[in-house]
Amino acid sequence: MHDLGPAARELSRITAHVGDGDLDRPTPCGDWRVRDLLGHLLAFATHFIGVARHEAPGAGGAPHELTDDWRAVLDDRLVELAAAWSEPSAWEGAGSAGGLTMPTAELGVVALEELVLHGWDLAQSVGTKIAVRDEDVAIVAGFVAQFEHADQDARTGLYGPVVHTTSGTELERVLALAGRDATLTADGGTSTITSTR
Repeated sequence: MHDLGPAARELSRITAHVGDGDLDRPTPCGDWRVRDLLGHLLAFATHFIGVARHEAPGAGGAPHELTDDWRAVLDDRLVELAAAWSEPSAWEGAGSAGGLTMPTAELGVVALEELVLHGWDLAQSVGTKIAVRDEDVAIVAGFVAQFEHADQDARTGLYGPVVHTTSGTELERVLALAGRDATLTADGGTSTITSTR
């Protein structure tokens, strides 16, 4: 079991920095704008709450359209997500995500990876910082490293090409493995964001 609470709360804190004028800003996630990333996070949280509760899978992780109350809805779902994965039963058995069936213990790691990487994506997009616990970085690193030497066809839909870096924090190295350049902002400028513990 892993505690998703800190990463979920950090993502909620970052979303508080998102203004209506930020919704069409670019993100590090390909062609997605901030509104698309937020829609994906809503879909992800909803689906992974169901996974933790061993409920029948709903719609996948495609971006949802944002409603006027998206902030409150996303905050509530992130609280619910962390609570659902705090139950030991969530980490037992198997579940489905992205069309794949795997042990829910592995899907719990995927949930943490989504919170951390997309939390960073959102922070980059709106010009704020993200704080990630060392233990969460280590868990996400173990997951992302599985795809380091995969060809790009296998990485498509998960990560962009590996960004080669020889320096930076452990989080920045994980981001590089996940195809993110921690030195750049979402619009291609030089990043002034410092990833912290």
